[in-house]
Amino acid sequence: MTIAHQKLPGLDRERVLAAVEPILAAHRVDGVELVFKTDRGGWVLELTIEKAGERLPGAGITVDLCGEISRELSAALDVADCIAQRYRLEVGSPGVERALYSEADYERFAGQLAKLKLKQPRNSEYVLSGTLNGLSPEKRVVIQTERGELIELSLDEIDNGHLVFDWKTGAKRSGGPKAARRPHSREQRSARRR
Repeated sequence: MTIAHQKLPGLDRERVLAAVEPILAAHRVDGVELVFKTDRGGWVLELTIEKAGERLPGAGITVDLCGEISRELSAALDVADCIAQRYRLEVGSPGVERALYSEADYERFAGQLAKLKLKQPRNSEYVLSGTLNGLSPEKRVVIQTERGELIELSLDEIDNGHLVFDWKTGAKRSGGPKAARRPHSREQRSARRR
């Protein structure tokens, strides 16, 4: 199982992944993002998951599945003891406006609306919106803009991209549950071991 985007500042990446990856494999899901960050409530380890190869973001990701993965991951992280500070664990779907990270993402979500932010302007525009057309034979991202232009871009030209939910038509794309939350602290782990 893969994790498309990882941002784990201050953590031992290999030890965290060694705890996370077997659980993803056991549940046959891929990790979209694994991010360790702070918010108003303190530190958060946020894992977004999806069914491998699913074309609708969040399809098949249920609250029960997120809860089960959260419980198992909580135990695995306790055993690995790889996060020293108090933190919350959140497991959820990437949502209907899922970020796009790899060539495989752009290919898999062909036919869906997307917004791409470019590193350098193209025709004096930094943002392109339209329908993804997958990859060209040269492995370049192809998007048909709202004006009907077909534009090819290398992945290196794209700063970031994400799917766009069509709120006007209410397209039926399941975003799935946002998160199952679990507080963690060194004190809680120590208390459980006694």
